[in-house]
Amino acid sequence: MSEKGKLYLVATPIGNLEDITFRAIRTLKEVDLIAAEDTRQTVKLLNHFEIKKTLLSYYEHNKIEKGNYLIGQLLEGKNIALVSDAGSPGISDPGEDLVRLAIENDIDVTMIPGAVAAITGLVISGLPTGRFVFEGFLPMNKRARKERILSLKNEVRTIIFYEAPHKLYYTLKDLYEVLGDRQIAMARELTKKFEEVIRCNLSAAIELYGNESPRGEYVLMVEGISEQIIEDEEKRKWDEISLEEHVDMYVNQGMSKKEAIKKVAEDRGISKRDVYNSVMVD
Repeated sequence: MSEKGKLYLVATPIGNLEDITFRAIRTLKEVDLIAAEDTRQTVKLLNHFEIKKTLLSYYEHNKIEKGNYLIGQLLEGKNIALVSDAGSPGISDPGEDLVRLAIENDIDVTMIPGAVAAITGLVISGLPTGRFVFEGFLPMNKRARKERILSLKNEVRTIIFYEAPHKLYYTLKDLYEVLGDRQIAMARELTKKFEEVIRCNLSAAIELYGNESPRGEYVLMVEGISEQIIEDEEKRKWDEISLEEHVDMYVNQGMSKKEAIKKVAEDRGISKRDVYNSVMVD
């Protein structure tokens, strides 16, 4: 039986063609075939670097059929490079499915690293970069989109989204409605000649794109909620019930009264003795 091939995930430029690495170019020249999300885009890249290679389409709507074909080729010993339209394959594209299939078939998978639009946008956003969460594209269904945003309401990390120009205005309105008037950085045309980062709050962003049409794909960085705001909201929630009700809530959940008193004291930032005295524990 022939030795299995290897799957190479090759990052390509997100805009400026000079951002490709020497290793990426060498890998694309050496593999047996290249699987691309959009062959029309990839052929431009290959022509620019004078790479002549068999090109196969692999995208969301043919990933099952083509995925099985590619796995078959890898099992026969072919080395395959997977690329997306731009950036790192496997991020917000069907590359993750092919990686899973390869791993299930005990095929080696490796990454030729390079540009990622989310990280590029984040580091020039001016928002905190130490902790962040990547959400990719929000659901197209309005209700599902609102529910996803609502799940991020108390997220303290910087939140990163991708968005298409024709949906940007409505996404900004949904973000404002659910999250409030947060700070946002909107990056477009990253690494290209007309790269632009707009830094403002959500209300200003809505006003801006209510008057002009957005162009290009966007990376949106939204500030996380302040931990102090969460703490203040938590304290206000407990102010609405008595200490006795608070203790009973935990007892009804299965805690002993001693454990409940300790938890109530932690919730409210007061001493256990104060809670004990107030509920008149026997």
